[in-house]
Amino acid sequence: MTLLTFENVSKFYGASPALQNVSLEIPAGKIVGLLGPNGSGKTTLIKLINGLLQPEQGRILINGMEPSPATKAIVSYLPDTTYLNEQMKVKEALTFFKTFYKDFNLERAQGLLRDLGIDENSRFKKLSKGNKEKVQLILVMSRDARLYVLDEPIGGVDPAARDYILNTIINNYSPTSTVLISTHLISDIEPILDEIVFLKDGKVVRQGNVDDIRYESGESIDQLFRHEFKA
Repeated sequence: MTLLTFENVSKFYGASPALQNVSLEIPAGKIVGLLGPNGSGKTTLIKLINGLLQPEQGRILINGMEPSPATKAIVSYLPDTTYLNEQMKVKEALTFFKTFYKDFNLERAQGLLRDLGIDENSRFKKLSKGNKEKVQLILVMSRDARLYVLDEPIGGVDPAARDYILNTIINNYSPTSTVLISTHLISDIEPILDEIVFLKDGKVVRQGNVDDIRYESGESIDQLFRHEFKA
């Protein structure tokens, strides 16, 4: 079943195209890498999914619906910047999510926080950068959403934190859900990916099953990315 569809979607900033005639179908039950260098259109695509931007042309469907309050209820979004008030306590963030999202699993979030030894009475300003990133991810992944959209979830954290974040992603989504991960850190994230979408200059230049692409190209996704983008 297709969970996310883009049909000939274009988005411009002034005269500059951020996305050009993007068409893609992303099935349910997959972990999908949205891969591309900075400025390729990844964040624009994510904001369109979340209804934060509107396309100039084309259509976006999430579980058969255009972006709306109804789709926000089934999409769990991790932006690439800190979205929580530094003065807020962790337990206040838990209450905030529980209040706003009917699908928020408080017990799951509390269990993940306990595993990390993070005190719910801690204020965010007292947490390390790595622990802030982990708490934000725990909040997002503790929703029983259909689509998880994660913008650079492992950027700027140490390798141990990256491993924890990747394991949390793998272990906390259901077979009927899809996880879309935008990143430029391909080698770290490649082992968990089922499918990839390569974006370059606002266009999809490659899309498909990771194993098929590795077999056809004889290269890892990371190697392919480096050749494609001369990274």
